[in-house]
Amino acid sequence: MTGTRVEGDESAVGARCRAWLLDGLSEQSARHPGPHAAPDETREGHRWWRVMCLTGVDYFSTLGYQPGIAAPAAGLLSPLATLVLIALTLFGALPVYRRVAHESPHGEGSIAMLERLLPWWSGKIFVLVLLGFAATDFMITITLSAADAAAHVVENPYAPHWTDGGNEWITLLLISALGAVFLKGFREAIGIATVLVGTYLALNVIVLAVAAHEIVGHPVRITDWTDAMTAEHSSPFVMVGVALLVFPKLALGMSGFETGVAVMPQVKGDPGDTWEHPRGRIRDTRKLLTTAAVIMSCFLLLSSLATTILIPQDDFESGGPANGRALAYLAHAHLGEVFGTVYDVSTIAILWFAGASALAGLLNLVPRYLPRYGMAPEWTRAVRPLVLVFMAAAVLITLWFNASVDDQSGAYATGVLVLMFSAAFASTVAVHRRGHRRAMLGFGAITAVFAYTLVANVIERPDGIRIALIFIVAILATSFGSRVRRAFELRAGEVTFDESAAAFVDDAARHGPPRLIANEPREHSTREYRAKEHSQREHTHIPKHGPVLFLEVFVRDSSDFTADLVVHGDERHGVRRLRVEGATVPNTLAAVLLAVRDRTGQVPHAYFSWTEGNPVSHLVRFLVFGQGEVAPVTREVLRRAEPDPERRPRVHVG
Repeated sequence: MTGTRVEGDESAVGARCRAWLLDGLSEQSARHPGPHAAPDETREGHRWWRVMCLTGVDYFSTLGYQPGIAAPAAGLLSPLATLVLIALTLFGALPVYRRVAHESPHGEGSIAMLERLLPWWSGKIFVLVLLGFAATDFMITITLSAADAAAHVVENPYAPHWTDGGNEWITLLLISALGAVFLKGFREAIGIATVLVGTYLALNVIVLAVAAHEIVGHPVRITDWTDAMTAEHSSPFVMVGVALLVFPKLALGMSGFETGVAVMPQVKGDPGDTWEHPRGRIRDTRKLLTTAAVIMSCFLLLSSLATTILIPQDDFESGGPANGRALAYLAHAHLGEVFGTVYDVSTIAILWFAGASALAGLLNLVPRYLPRYGMAPEWTRAVRPLVLVFMAAAVLITLWFNASVDDQSGAYATGVLVLMFSAAFASTVAVHRRGHRRAMLGFGAITAVFAYTLVANVIERPDGIRIALIFIVAILATSFGSRVRRAFELRAGEVTFDESAAAFVDDAARHGPPRLIANEPREHSTREYRAKEHSQREHTHIPKHGPVLFLEVFVRDSSDFTADLVVHGDERHGVRRLRVEGATVPNTLAAVLLAVRDRTGQVPHAYFSWTEGNPVSHLVRFLVFGQGEVAPVTREVLRRAEPDPERRPRVHVG
């Protein structure tokens, strides 16, 4: 008795843990909104400026480390390179993502636009590769932001002595706290983000205003800066040329656009908005993107000028007091340690929450694609298991890079630039299909600029593409492994019969168990159907005068995994046919047979012919083309879908 009770208690605990982990699993992937989005169209959502703060914790938080990275990358030319970056932001990235918001208004982003361009397996593989780069972008955002937050903790003069050199364990602690919050349920993200962004930007305004006062009060600093640039570079044309060459290193300052599109489902639209035509949501998301880009551009330029003019170049070197925290350096130096500490706390908070924004982006993307492709288990539709997976990856990345901001910046920029390049390319194709020639030329030019920026960044910092390739290989390997493992699932959504098909099935059931001949038509002739029926009656002993239905499956796209099935009935060539489109032949046959059973209350019988050929080649044909040796695979799918042999449709092979 005791042993039984203990076993029962353990089983109950396991069931509760499983239910907690898989909470939210019932969400449909076609409209999966991510963890912070409205679950249906009846929820009002939030004003666009509040949602801007959610994406802003990623975008604006780069001020915490971008000026400190830009200075050693571009040196004294950092403000000029930043101007180039701002031009690309306002006249390149912003128009692109305004187009993405129009083309993909439910948080799918540019990946969904590109998915529609390529059919069959090529489209799926392309999406998986882009997901690898997206994972690089979002995961490095989490780890880099936490690492920079740790640097602000360690460098603060009031920090306890035991934090000295503790960048790594502080980073891991922040990542763990982030994961714990998401495991509990992050439902107040918008409110928290609004407070953090408002406070952080206000403090930055104070720091930059004081820096401007210091520069204006000591104009010799400007003279020293311009003299140093002149001594280093012979002419203004050379300076501009060098700035154009080095600005790709500053690409960190362009993050946030992809997140801005990912949180679109949170934006409150107009009362007349529908899922198909959310015009108000698109309009306000464009306001969000434009406002964020303008605000960030102003801050980037002012911070670049202030840090370049006021901070000695040696302090930007790795391990220097301004490395990764240039504005905090100015806050402490010109406003005192108390204000500097307040600034540090605000920076740590927004950097930590930037990881929340990035994690929300990941939780928004993965359930949209991988489960639908059959390339991830069904539990990946739930938030909590994915959080555990992503947090484990973040811990490994932090340990790999030793929580270094500089070492992670290359991988971060690579992920950002690939997504922007893909968004620009997708926008170019979208306007081309609509016949907008001038817009196509404009987006094409932007695509070329992003291509140059990406290539220059990869050449300069190849570690970024190596990290991205690791993510891509991991996603491809696990995805195809999952696809093979799940190949024998039922893989069908709702099965419906049109009026003729329903009448045929009901009539067949009046004469006993429905009997269906699985057929792959070649000639579509009376002779072919009669020969097939005669062969099956002879070899599988179908009752002599019993009615039969021909069941034919047409593969629509074998790279799809699940689909709703509509069975159409017609009467041609002297036989009654049930015809249906599906992703694979055997799985679709199994789904229709189970639907016939449920409709009639009788177990149907299905009749097949053996296929000639090598069984290995048949298996490959099934996995890739959705066909192959149909009879045994259909039997296996039925066996897994219906554990009760008495209720399982019968499979006969002749």
